[in-house]
Amino acid sequence: MSEKRKYKWQPTWKDYLIYSVLFIFCIGLIILCFLFFNNLKTIWLVLIGVTIILIAFFIFGGLSKSAFMKHAKTLNEKNWLDTKVVVDRGIYSVVRHPIYLSFMMYILGLIFISQHWLSLVFGIPIIVYMYQCMRDEEKNNIAKFGNNYKIYMKKVPRANFLLGIIRLLRTRK
Repeated sequence: MSEKRKYKWQPTWKDYLIYSVLFIFCIGLIILCFLFFNNLKTIWLVLIGVTIILIAFFIFGGLSKSAFMKHAKTLNEKNWLDTKVVVDRGIYSVVRHPIYLSFMMYILGLIFISQHWLSLVFGIPIIVYMYQCMRDEEKNNIAKFGNNYKIYMKKVPRANFLLGIIRLLRTRK
């Protein structure tokens, strides 16, 4: 078997600039939720937003760490994401990037809670950036795991958890 390329990501000044702007957007989005809570006076949008955030936190956020802790063979115990194998069990059998998806869902939930047009201005760039991070991570994982990750990509969708659930149920029959 050929040796996989070792990849060590090093952030550049542009990365730090992007992180800073997106961090400010995220803080702004949280502030907007307080300032314009239920701005359109539609409580059902608030309930949708809270539901999305709870699903993001408990299902995609919580289950992703537990799947890694249980199934990954970590290279470094301090960094539970640094693994020697492709983790394809648990929530990772439904979506490839549950952590990024949970962040995207948090932002979407905050947009629903705020119901203000500025929350879209702050939230959409964060969601787009998270999606780009998924794509970048896939390139890194292909470099790290090779064909094993390509096979995993064919079986499990990037972020579409509904499709992931359908595929998972079909394979278990």
